[in-house]
Amino acid sequence: MNQTISQTKPKSLLYLDGVSVSFDGFKALNSLSFVIEPGELRAIIGPNGAGKTTMMDIITGKTRPDEGQVFFKGDIDLTKRDEAEIASLGIGRKFQKPTVFESHTIWDNLELALNRSRGVFPTLFYRLTAGDKARIEEILSTVRLSARRDDLAANLSHGQKQWLEIGMLLAQEPELLLVDEPVAGMTDAETAETAILLKEIARTRSVVVVEHDMGFIRELGVKVTCLAEGAVLAEGSIDFVSSDAKVIENYLGR
Repeated sequence: MNQTISQTKPKSLLYLDGVSVSFDGFKALNSLSFVIEPGELRAIIGPNGAGKTTMMDIITGKTRPDEGQVFFKGDIDLTKRDEAEIASLGIGRKFQKPTVFESHTIWDNLELALNRSRGVFPTLFYRLTAGDKARIEEILSTVRLSARRDDLAANLSHGQKQWLEIGMLLAQEPELLLVDEPVAGMTDAETAETAILLKEIARTRSVVVVEHDMGFIRELGVKVTCLAEGAVLAEGSIDFVSSDAKVIENYLGR
């Protein structure tokens, strides 16, 4: 096994090998193994209870595995780090429900996110540099909100709030972005735009998207991993995975 690790770890951004975890006798993850490459956009699908959320909890340090290895950037052992350390290493997570500061403007939300690593007191007295302002402008453009910069976040549509939260994560410069069901509740137009947006983001960092919307995953046009009962059931293109008999039986046929 060590031989495999030495061949795989240096090339990969995220490396899970034989990860298992149980809650009250229920095996949420069952020897889960997969690899995310630098600059890769990957879609994760699977029925409820397949282990998708637990997998993200383990990567971000919220849950400790009972066994298995989780490495980031080759040799950083994530199982030995807490949530704050893992976030500072460059792993950002976007939950399904957007959490933005509704009583603040779009610009202020991004400025707060940019400053988050500085701690409370430095943030109070911090003045944006020209570089910070340029970065916020760039993020506004990426998440399609340049024209709304002075609007309150409360006035955004559900889809635009999702984009703002992705922008707030980008402000922290993650190398790996974990995005949970980004298009749930979006209009068709917002869903199509989100696929383009995530593909643009993946040019400069790795993005893992957990999603149920198969049309959206088809628009992403990337490698798909289907989980079931805490393990990888199938992996490949959306056409390959969706024609797999085990995937149809466990997930698509439901």
